[in-house]
Amino acid sequence: MSRVVLAMSGGVDSSVAAHLLLEAGHEVIGVFMRHGEESVAACATDKTNDLSILPLLNDRADHKQGCCSAADAADARRVADLLSIPFYALNLQEDFRGIVDYFVAEYSAGRTPNPCVMCNNWIKFGRLFEYADSVNAEFVATGHYASLQARPDTVIPALCCGTDDNKDQSYVLFGVQRDLLSRMLLPVGQFEKPVIRQLARQLGLKVADKRDSQEICFVTSGKHDEFVRARREEDLSGEIVTTDGKVVGTHPGIERFTIGQRKGLGVAFGEPRFVVRIEPASRRVVIGEKHELGRTDLTANRTNWLVDPPTTRFHCTAKIRYNSPAMPASAEVLSDDRLAVQFAEPRYGVAPGQAVVCYDGNRVLGGGWIE
Repeated sequence: MSRVVLAMSGGVDSSVAAHLLLEAGHEVIGVFMRHGEESVAACATDKTNDLSILPLLNDRADHKQGCCSAADAADARRVADLLSIPFYALNLQEDFRGIVDYFVAEYSAGRTPNPCVMCNNWIKFGRLFEYADSVNAEFVATGHYASLQARPDTVIPALCCGTDDNKDQSYVLFGVQRDLLSRMLLPVGQFEKPVIRQLARQLGLKVADKRDSQEICFVTSGKHDEFVRARREEDLSGEIVTTDGKVVGTHPGIERFTIGQRKGLGVAFGEPRFVVRIEPASRRVVIGEKHELGRTDLTANRTNWLVDPPTTRFHCTAKIRYNSPAMPASAEVLSDDRLAVQFAEPRYGVAPGQAVVCYDGNRVLGGGWIE
């Protein structure tokens, strides 16, 4: 059928995606994207081929599980060998430095970044399409739990939620360019995760029971505040204050906080307190009770639409974080690529720097970055 470039992370989802694509008759080229922190060792490989223009991988010093470790690269290669598909390693360290810079800058400004969305926008569905063009591949595929559904009125499919509500990843794909949807394949989106694991076992894939990565792939320590602190020069320490202005403590830097955070505040009260606001100019972290955290409206910028942008206020459901439910809302497209969203009920943990994504049923309409 078609030549497909598949992003292989070494996990069970992209591994089974390779099998499903082969089963559908496609010619599959597996690509592992190396975009973690630089280290000195080289990942061992035992093959070369006519696409060896791609640089090989560098190992990670800590061998941390994630989407770009040496262990993951080895897992991906073993799957490719078992399925008899070509496998290549694309070194994107230079490109990925932009993701790291964005991550550090956002936390330093008191915002909560979403590097996974940015990685999808800039790298997985940016550079990977460039590579696909270089090898005359029609499609780019990933193991995301989302689906693409044909529309009678256009050749561009609709991006929709995956079948497995617990694993749906449509939120993190909202920023993909609309015209690329017709060149994307999401083969695991029609399955639930237990079925994917069972398929992997039936195929004899050793990654069948590999745990899902839950960490930011380039934060090797698992502590994002330490990562940020090591990469900036300015002092971002300051005071912790209540919403009525009372100073109740100090903190080592605003980069360790996000809106809605309850644990690790460094101060104790008789009742739970939450981060309500971060003030980067004064370096103050403002905490309050849960009811003070609620917001019914927000604005977002740098919008991306996967439908024709609505011209009037429209009803939808909207998500403010990847792991939050989509809730009833109304929204309006503003000038300068901005968006206003009003929720029917208060939402808790609306964090500047995160994405708000609008849905019509299970279809992704578009979204933007919360101001």
